[in-house]
Amino acid sequence: MFDWIVSHPWAYPALEVVHIVGIGLLLGNLVLFELRVWGLGPELPVRPLARMALGLALLGFLIIGASGLLMFAGQPEELLASRVFVIKMGLVMLAGLNALWFHARGSLELLDRGARLQTVVSVGLWLAVIICGRWIAYE
Repeated sequence: MFDWIVSHPWAYPALEVVHIVGIGLLLGNLVLFELRVWGLGPELPVRPLARMALGLALLGFLIIGASGLLMFAGQPEELLASRVFVIKMGLVMLAGLNALWFHARGSLELLDRGARLQTVVSVGLWLAVIICGRWIAYE
């Protein structure tokens, strides 16, 4: 049904571009927000910055999710057989759980050592997701 994604000369490359734009929105805005959690830009109020940056990061995640699902639909057997793809999906899940934990523990109000640690974990997980995503092509 979705064979056209991998057989069309422009479909898969276009989805990859959309995927990369989503990654830029997600990671760029997370890093901006996380730098504020670390104390940079203290003149910027945390709540409004979080609302804007995390909203754009969520938009990036939705773009990644939609483009990723379409790329997956084009070659599900190959991707499910890829150990790196499975690891990537596990890392995405861990990144999501870390974000849920960040907000559930009230880290926006605390901005404590735990919040800073979670931001390091967040960036580390997303970088690992990106590395795995690129690695899939060479597996």
